[in-house]
This record gives sequence, structure tokens and C-alpha cells, in this order.
Amino acid sequence: MQDVRHWPCESCGADLRFAPGQTRLVCDHCGHVQEIPATAPTDRRGMGELDLHAALADRLPASASEQVRTTPCPSCGALVEFEGATHATQCPFCATPVVAGTGETRLLKPQAVIPFRLTEREARQAMTDWLGRLWFAPNGLVQYARKGRALSGLYVPYWTFDAATRSRYTGQRGDAYYTTRTVTVEVNGRPQRRTERVRQIRWTPVSGRVAREFDDVLVLASQSLPRHYTEALEPWDLSALEPYRADWLAGFTAEGYTVGLPEGWSRAQEIMARTIRGDVARDIGGDEQRVGQVETAYDRETFKHVLLPVWMAAYRYGGKSYRFVVNGQTGRVQGERPWSAWKIAFAVLLGLIAAGIAAYIAQAR
Repeated sequence: MQDVRHWPCESCGADLRFAPGQTRLVCDHCGHVQEIPATAPTDRRGMGELDLHAALADRLPASASEQVRTTPCPSCGALVEFEGATHATQCPFCATPVVAGTGETRLLKPQAVIPFRLTEREARQAMTDWLGRLWFAPNGLVQYARKGRALSGLYVPYWTFDAATRSRYTGQRGDAYYTTRTVTVEVNGRPQRRTERVRQIRWTPVSGRVAREFDDVLVLASQSLPRHYTEALEPWDLSALEPYRADWLAGFTAEGYTVGLPEGWSRAQEIMARTIRGDVARDIGGDEQRVGQVETAYDRETFKHVLLPVWMAAYRYGGKSYRFVVNGQTGRVQGERPWSAWKIAFAVLLGLIAAGIAAYIAQAR
């Protein structure tokens, strides 16, 4: 969903934009500054957890969702939203022209947002520093990225899930012990007999129970960016979440979720299962563990729909497109790794020269 929020300046009527790292809106036209009101304790009730089972059964109150006019991008699949009389726009992910359809979609409203902390300039510097540290990256791309068009600020949709889990398991505990054996080895062309210690494992069947409370298991709710991109931007400090209000989005783009709540919950269960498996292995104990069957019961399942800040850039260089994302809270960077054929060829040539010199020295000796 491409949802660009406009907030009129009280002084001149031009669009205000949220100033990253601050709590105010700024007018680029006249310089007017408008403070964002501090979050009252009562406002934080709006970012409370929602009942997962009620949502999956479509039993949430109507106020939890909104009707929007959307069209999926034909190129990357991002969900593009159209406001007012707008009938055509560009996809923020791939710049593909998108024309409004006739249908409407009802989506759950965001409950919370982490406002941008990094400015566009700081995000660009983080990206160019990251590119500069990559071996074999083309120098031209680094310069092009530094001088290229501005990065786009985008609020990316996520789900967070809470649950209390109780798991029953079966498995095997492995306890190490050592035996000695005699072996024959060849030393200077002559056989010699030696004794050595051999590690063995004694396996014992086990079963048991583990329990864990999960809080804010984070699941990407967008298909527009590869998951390994966004996972590389973690961790996020979710304690910085603020109750959703349009002020935080002023001048930025917010994408609608394309990973639905049922799919998001399935993904969260996969993440929880990995943690539970680790708990089981620790509960089994011993020197090694074999985890067999794990049966998990879930209780008090809740969720939130949140928006997290990402700076994004796409550059074309040497006939290829490169896409980069920067965590708008921490400055972590991820993107498509570029390669310089000239640098690789030069490194190979240096390697061959070094190998030749080493061989010449060895023969001279």
C-alpha cells in the first residue's frame, strides 16, 4: 500500500514532514515547526494487544480495520493504495507505473509505529560506508550511490505475536564416556603400536515438558522485499514503539500488508518452534541431545500490526539494478552485493604472480 500522508503547514499551507530523530513536523517551504504532542498514557491503550482468535474469526470490532482502495503492483506485488481522486502512481519499490483498480480492500489498521530516527543524509552515509567495505564492489557504484537520487523513506508493515506455550517432548540424552584402543601407525616408515582414547556416547530415552512466554515475535507482513533483506536489518528496539498517529508518517510512505494474519501467525509459530527446540535440548541435558517429537499447546495468543522505518534506494549501474535498504532506527544496511569484474581479475592476477614468485623461490632453494 503506498499511503503518502500529507499534513498542511499552519503557516503557509505547504506539506509538513516528520523530522527523523525529533518529535516535530517541519515545513520545507517556510521553515515553520510544529511539535508532535507527547503520547499520553491513555493513548498507549490503542497499541495494546489484539486477540488473535477473534481476528482470525473476523470478530474484531469494525474500528480495528479500514476500507482502502488498493491495486497490487504488476511487477513486484507490493500493495499500492490510492487516495482521493488519484488514479495512477508509481510503485515505491520498483518505480513501475500502477493504475488504480475498481476494488476496495478492508485492512487492519496499524496500532503502533517506530518513528524514523535516522535522517536521509545519515542513512545515505551508512549505505555508502557499507558499500565501501565490500570487497570487489565497483568504485563507480559507490560514487553513483553517494551522488544519486535521494533515498525513499518507507514504513514497512510487520506483525508481532505474543503467546504462552507448553510443550511435551520425547528424545534421547547422550552422555559421553571414553574407551582406549590400540592402533598401529607408521612413523618414519616403521609401524608403531599406540593407545588412544575414543569418545563414545551412551544414549538414554527421555521425555519431559518445557514452557515459555513469547513476547513480540516479529514477522514481516510484506512480500515486496526479500525476507533475508529485512532479517538482516534486525534487531529492532520495539520498546521505541509509539501509538500510531498520522504525524509520524508525514512526508513518508507507508506500505500495506500483503502477508495476511493467518500466514503471519504460521510464520511466528515456526520462529517459536526453533526457540522451543533449543529449550528442549537444554532440558534434556547431557553432552549431546536428540530431539524427537515436540507437541506444543498455545495459550493467550495476541498480536499487533506495527510499522517499522526503512530507508530504501534502487540504483542502475552498468546495466544492472541494485537495491539497498537501511534500518531507519539503527542504520544497519543490507542490499544486493555488486561485483567488479576488473577488481576480481586484478586480484586473480596478483594471486598468480604471488604463486609464481613462491614457486621460483622454492626451486632456488
